[in-house]
Amino acid sequence: QVQLVESGGDLVQPGGSLRLSCVGSGSTLDTYHIGWFRQAPGKEREGISCITRGISSTIKGRFTISRDKTGNTVYLQMSALKPEDTAHYYCAAKPVAPLSGACPTRKEDYAYWGQGTQVTVSS
Repeated sequence: QVQLVESGGDLVQPGGSLRLSCVGSGSTLDTYHIGWFRQAPGKEREGISCITRGISSTIKGRFTISRDKTGNTVYLQMSALKPEDTAHYYCAAKPVAPLSGACPTRKEDYAYWGQGTQVTVSS
C-alpha cells in the first residue's frame, strides 16, 4: 500500500509560481496513476492533472505535472497563480491495472490520498 506526502504549499502573490511535490513510500509510484486535486473551502474537490508513467493529462492549463527520474516523486508546477487558486492541494494514487489506458481524472477513481498542502494566493 502506498503512502503519499505532499509539500511545497505556501502563501504566494498573484502572478507567482509554486511547485508542489508528492512523495510516495511503501510502494513505487511508477505502478500507480497519480492525480493532483484541490479543494477550496465550501467547494467540491476538483481534478487538476494526472500522470501515468510518461503520459499526463492536464485539466488546468497553467499547471504542469511531471515525475522525477526515480519515479517516486510527482510534481505539480503552478504558474500565473490567481487568488481563486487558493485551496488545499492533494495528490492521490490508483494502481495501474493491466491494459489501463489514460490516468483517471475523477476523484472517485483514486483510492489513496495524502494529507494535502495549503496554497494561498493573496497580495
